[in-house]
Amino acid sequence: MKKAIPYGHQQIDKSDIASVARVLKGDWITQGPAVEQFEQAIARYCKVKYAVAFSSGTAALHGAYAAAGIGPGDEVITTPMTFAATANAIVYCGGKPVFADIQEDTLNINPEEIKKKITKRTKALAPVDFAGHPAELDSIKKIAREHNLFVIEDAAHALGSEYNGKKVGSFSDMTIFSFHPVKAITTGEGGMIVTERKDFYERLMAFRNHGIIKKPGKGPWYYEIQTPGYNFRLTDMQCALGLSQFKKLDKFVQRRREIVRQYNQAFRNVPGLMLPIEKAYAKSAYHLYPIRLRLELLKTGRRKIFEALREKGLGVQVHYIPLHLHPFYKKTFGYKKGDFPNAERYYERTISIPLFPGMTHAQARYVIKTIRTILEL
Repeated sequence: MKKAIPYGHQQIDKSDIASVARVLKGDWITQGPAVEQFEQAIARYCKVKYAVAFSSGTAALHGAYAAAGIGPGDEVITTPMTFAATANAIVYCGGKPVFADIQEDTLNINPEEIKKKITKRTKALAPVDFAGHPAELDSIKKIAREHNLFVIEDAAHALGSEYNGKKVGSFSDMTIFSFHPVKAITTGEGGMIVTERKDFYERLMAFRNHGIIKKPGKGPWYYEIQTPGYNFRLTDMQCALGLSQFKKLDKFVQRRREIVRQYNQAFRNVPGLMLPIEKAYAKSAYHLYPIRLRLELLKTGRRKIFEALREKGLGVQVHYIPLHLHPFYKKTFGYKKGDFPNAERYYERTISIPLFPGMTHAQARYVIKTIRTILEL
């Protein structure tokens, strides 16, 4: 293969480019009408009242924790098997990320482990819909209600996923999406929070815009800053791209699922592999397709397999190094190897293989052939 096949990649077409060009030729390239149009489109899709666009998924997580009042001394229970932003944004607010181990099948946070971690300082639960597969949201919501906690769902992987027949985004107090280029749709960088609660909506709108609250009764120019916020705004250029991409979301998810079916069929009888699962309650948007190596059945280790796949032109990746193993979380919060065995066992065996809507049939066949060949070495 002349060009490597990445694990994920955006799919931009002429209609996307034209949408951005129209904004560039107009009056507003930021803080204009395209932002609200994009927010309304996502809110309608998720069947919620409010959506607030942010400059990144990380900024959206920061905004959600801040809107929930997370501060010094507060604890938020989340999974160690996620991208750093999920926990880092808790730290930005002065809170403590408290990790709970994952389920071995879905790779999502285990509700039974959540129960063990709740203390008087716990203020919120932050489940992650890993690789696009929804967490056990009903169980998590039940725990939250029993302990008067917020649920802040990191659905950065899961726009377009469904839980019990309903779109992800309609279950939690706040749900966060990401529009990074490898996600379901892209705005370059960008994120969104959806919620049913007006008070959260108002806090989020101020938080992303320096903390500014307009007071038109005191004059059309007048505003106040009661609590400083940030410049976490998303531009009209990006939202125009997002709106154009959004029109293709269902098609993108369908294509991802087609490739997954092809992978499942090709790999189901390969003895050295464990494949992703999809529970009966879930319809995954399949942001990732992480395979797990049955190392006891293979002739070599994960690193050699990973490097061999890279040499053959597959842009494989590992998602993720468990957060509790990073130096910052070990030094700051006292986490150590062995604390979360399911997450660690998964990490030691996983490789994410290419999966994105623009993959051709020939590329998918090459991925399958290459993996099967490498595993036989």
